[in-house]
Amino acid sequence: MRVLLVNMPWSPIDLPSLALGILKRSIDERVPGATASVLHANLEFIDWITARREFDAEDYQYYSLSSYFMGCGDWVFSSALYDDPSWREEEFTSVMKGKLRASRMKTTQELHREVPAFVEEIARRIVEQNPDVVGFTSTFQQNTAALAAARHVKRLAPHIVTVMGGANCDAEQGAAVHRNFPFVDHVVRGEGETAFPELVKALAEGRSDFSGIPGLCHRGADGSSTVNPMATSPLPPAAILPPDYSGYFECLAASVARNWVEPKLVVEGARGCWWGEKHHCTFCGLNGSFMQFRSKSPDVFYEEIMDLARRHRVLDMYVVDNILDMGYLNTVLPRIIESGYDLRLHIEIKANMRRSQLQTLSDAGLIYVQPGIESLNKRVLDLMDKGVSGCQNVRMLRDGAETGLSVCWNYLHGFPGETAQDYEPVIAQLPALEHLDPPVDLSARIAIERFSPYFNRPELGFTGLRPEAHYRFTYDLPEEELYDLAYVFEAPARGIGEPTVTALNDALAAWKKHHTDSRLTHTDLGDRIVLVNRRRAFPWRAMELTDPFEIALFRLLDQPHAPATLARKAAARVKGDPRTQEQVTEVLDGWVGQGIVFTDGGQYVHVAPAAVNEDLLRLDFMRHLHSSEVQVPAPAAAGDGPAAAVRDAVPSPVSV
Repeated sequence: MRVLLVNMPWSPIDLPSLALGILKRSIDERVPGATASVLHANLEFIDWITARREFDAEDYQYYSLSSYFMGCGDWVFSSALYDDPSWREEEFTSVMKGKLRASRMKTTQELHREVPAFVEEIARRIVEQNPDVVGFTSTFQQNTAALAAARHVKRLAPHIVTVMGGANCDAEQGAAVHRNFPFVDHVVRGEGETAFPELVKALAEGRSDFSGIPGLCHRGADGSSTVNPMATSPLPPAAILPPDYSGYFECLAASVARNWVEPKLVVEGARGCWWGEKHHCTFCGLNGSFMQFRSKSPDVFYEEIMDLARRHRVLDMYVVDNILDMGYLNTVLPRIIESGYDLRLHIEIKANMRRSQLQTLSDAGLIYVQPGIESLNKRVLDLMDKGVSGCQNVRMLRDGAETGLSVCWNYLHGFPGETAQDYEPVIAQLPALEHLDPPVDLSARIAIERFSPYFNRPELGFTGLRPEAHYRFTYDLPEEELYDLAYVFEAPARGIGEPTVTALNDALAAWKKHHTDSRLTHTDLGDRIVLVNRRRAFPWRAMELTDPFEIALFRLLDQPHAPATLARKAAARVKGDPRTQEQVTEVLDGWVGQGIVFTDGGQYVHVAPAAVNEDLLRLDFMRHLHSSEVQVPAPAAAGDGPAAAVRDAVPSPVSV
């Protein structure tokens, strides 16, 4: 039994597919007599398209991730899906007019006319390999490319069994794919490590009864769709195999894409979200069918990381876990520190981690973190059910700068119940933060995503949801089918209006513009604290705190505090010099005016990292790399969480 796993555009090109790497190993090790190989059609596309037109890494990244919420990448391949090079071009142009610059519109339309030839060519390549089963993974803007290839394969070789899976095929979405595209024989919904090998075994044995495979969609003799119930529990971590990335690095080395990107490994220690199990962030649609957090044993995860680094001689890695298993701080990470490997890792964390914990991350090579900040206002964060405050998020940015971590985060707005009054005090204080890592982009209104509380619970503020407009000009389906197929939905705007959005984004744009030249540090010399400043909005350059009570206040402001608590704690530290709450508040407000302290929700925190060599610790190249290669689709992505970027670009739960 020969299985060919296909990774179509627009999968990221600097990463092997974790999903297909795991499935390849699952077939090779768990299905007797079966072998699996991977066709990196995303890399094949790079060579195909660059031989025909001007096309570069920025173009690919745009259709892969940046344009996700507009659906440009999927629309490009809809022409191949429907055998029509001009498929709904008029509708696309009408909707996107004003959203795309003229050059991007032109490129998108031209690609739309050109890609059917690529799909025909890749389908012939697939058939020539004579597989028994072809599996297509679909995440983000891979759906139409995968469907189009499956259609052409089935047309050329009806005997080949076609299978689809991935994040775009979870739950109702997978059932809709199977129901509406008869050239897809099977759809694997949910985690595929068990279901897909079971399907291949059944096919190898000539069985026609697939009813025992959880989540599988299959067809009756008349072609009708049958949908098996989803699995009732997630895979235990011991059942999650390490990926087999054989062939990816060789394929990249032979491709034009080798000049565009530095290859990275993708590793996985955990699935689900331990925070989401208790408090599902209202806008987050990640994790799909299973929120339950489970992680691999520290020994297993450490050995997987080391084995992949040794085997592929690559030290850059993305950890796709939705959230860090905090136990790894005392198990996996110390072993990485001691290993001698100069790993450079990306991971998602909770924003309330302590500085000592962040230092452990930095020492282990986790130089790039995504803490899911989303806002700097406590009331808005409470509407999200984030479990952190604005001051805690600012503290994260400050401590990240001090420990040498590059912090990736998004600013989101549009939450039901938020008001301009929630944003105005934050906007006024953003110039004080320009020395800290800015968000990856300007703020954007949240998207309503399937599986999120906003989608599932209309009482939270969103009703009358419709699939986003791009689904309607991409697919030839009635709206009720699109509703099941879609992941992103349009809804009436909630929360702040455009004047506040404009003011916020103007301030964020200034932050991004002036960040590189901005500095603020402090040095604690015991009897005095010296602050050095170079930020455009604050004319002072150096300041000394010599009053013992003020020194005590500043040290306490390492963590967020309310004035009453500060007055009490500082009085205990400085005997014989008590200050009233009003006097403390006066000092704090003066420091806010000087850009030393940030305040929100009745709390204060100082914003000056300890004086280390910030110039060396500023890892701007990582942030720029992230935004140009594996960026979260847009600031409105659910959770800075799709992978976020890489985590989202690599399907989890894993499927075909």
